Amino acid sequence: MRTQIEIIRKTRTFLLDLIKDMSDDQLNKIPSGYKNNIIWNMGHLIASQQGLCYVRSNLPIVVDEGYMKLFKPETKPEGIISSDAIDTIKKLLLPTIDRLESDYIQHMFTSFKPFKNRYGVELQTIEDCINFVVCHEGIHLGYILALRRLV
Repeated sequence: MRTQIEIIRKTRTFLLDLIKDMSDDQLNKIPSGYKNNIIWNMGHLIASQQGLCYVRSNLPIVVDEGYMKLFKPETKPEGIISSDAIDTIKKLLLPTIDRLESDYIQHMFTSFKPFKNRYGVELQTIEDCINFVVCHEGIHLGYILALRRLV
């Protein structure tokens, strides 16, 4: 799993570099024909990884519960995401993956609840879940790259 976690870490590092010169307005802009924006997608990556890995394993999430409500699947931006919230998202992207790696190495994910996700993929173990997180991050990287061209 070290390779998969490193892929997630490198993807998130790439995203942070990709947006480093973007304004809050650009990060919040929802182009015509889209339902969300760049910063929502980045927040969603964190919320999804927390839900998939921690909630499904009956472990406490490592971000604020209110944060999860804003960015969980099936949500969309409900307004402008503030500069402070943007900074929080940026600051959480890498430490949440570091924590995932540490918790995985310490065998914290012992009670994973198998399920079929919205894409029809059956996730039976935490390893399946981490593999799916790699795929999910790639999907949203694609959305972010598309959005970036439009803002």
